[in-house]
Amino acid sequence: MARKPAKTKPAKTKPAKTKPAKSKTGSALTHIGASGEARMVDVSDKPATERLAVAEGRVIMTKATLDLIVSGNAKKGDVLGTARIAGIMAAKRTSELIPLCHPLALSKVTVDIEPDANLPGCLVRASVKVTGPTGVEMEALTAVSVTCLTIYDMIKAVERGVRIEGIHLIEKLGGKSGHYRA
Repeated sequence: MARKPAKTKPAKTKPAKTKPAKSKTGSALTHIGASGEARMVDVSDKPATERLAVAEGRVIMTKATLDLIVSGNAKKGDVLGTARIAGIMAAKRTSELIPLCHPLALSKVTVDIEPDANLPGCLVRASVKVTGPTGVEMEALTAVSVTCLTIYDMIKAVERGVRIEGIHLIEKLGGKSGHYRA
């Protein structure tokens, strides 16, 4: 007859307080502890302030494909309307996609898509606003990324060579680090 292993209670441990690791430039990497472990930043002591982030990116395609989008004749339907909604939805779900992001009650998300014959393609810009203890840069970048991906998805049957380029933060307001403009 085999013996059952004895049940043991796990030892109670206090969470270790670790200092952020330093990058090669000497600035703190807030999502990495001193021993290199990933961690979610504690923002509980930070005041809730109004914060805004704006990001943009481009979807480059042929003029013929852009004309198809602008005319509203894409086989899958309203490319720009669908992509705009996808970007807004993505901003709201950023904490589910990026592991160490805080869930935030966003107060405003706008996604603007401008067809540009000079690219040719679409310029995508997202603006995200919150009153809270942490910024919304990741939400703005996620909105732009998913908007661009949705445009690609809606037109890939027509053109496989579409490129997504230049996704970046262009402005950030609020918080301890203040105003940033690219």
